[in-house]
Amino acid sequence: MMSEQNTQSFSVVGMTCDHCTNAVTSELSALLGVHTVAVDLASEGASTVTVVSDAPLSESDVVTALDEAGGYHLAHG
Repeated sequence: MMSEQNTQSFSVVGMTCDHCTNAVTSELSALLGVHTVAVDLASEGASTVTVVSDAPLSESDVVTALDEAGGYHLAHG
């Protein structure tokens, strides 16, 4: 029986192009349990990154992956 999957969305600042999208997708996809990563790229402001995984990702794991992808960071409030 399939386990239920978890979907999370994150607002990410600093992504402006396809290269940014590919880097973030690659880093987040490498995290344990991640199935899909979808990016809604915003040319200005924060882009929305939606992750489907087996279990919720910790914010610290996401922050680390974004930093390794190219210094992107979460938008807070």
